[in-house]
Amino acid sequence: MTTKLQRLIEDHLRDNEIEWEAGARDGEIVATLPGEKKLKTVVSLVAGEEHLSVSAFVIRNPDENHEAFYRHLLRRNLRLPLLAYAIDSSGDVYVRGTAPAGAVDTAYLDQLLGTVLEAADAPFNEMLALGFLESMKKEWRWRIEHGESTRNLEAFARLLEKETGVSAPSGEGADPGH
Repeated sequence: MTTKLQRLIEDHLRDNEIEWEAGARDGEIVATLPGEKKLKTVVSLVAGEEHLSVSAFVIRNPDENHEAFYRHLLRRNLRLPLLAYAIDSSGDVYVRGTAPAGAVDTAYLDQLLGTVLEAADAPFNEMLALGFLESMKKEWRWRIEHGESTRNLEAFARLLEKETGVSAPSGEGADPGH
């Protein structure tokens, strides 16, 4: 049974040309928000009788530097309206929130989806650098040693060159046919 809140969310997503589909749970709508640093953010919106619940995966459990990584998220929570960062039992990071169903209208949905995208996309590269730097350094060295493109690491080139002492060949960025 589709509720009034579900219809409102579906209409809003359709009107704003946001890709979505029905979720596995009753009242769940799964939307895909396009990003800039993170290619996409998948958002679960669950329209209940009394409230709307929202949850979106942000990044997996960091490989390293856990204290600084989680401290960074807690500080961001202080400035994050409507939502908060949370971790699951595996340490994977999500943004989550709830709102009374009666408070949800199109303006609220706009703000909510914008906040989800801002929380998942804007700090994504910083989170990668905090929690996955050693892996990125290894990949950087391997790609340069094997003549592979470093395009997927372009946002981190200056940091990785400084950290590893290994520079990308001049003109890097173009994929050499791989």
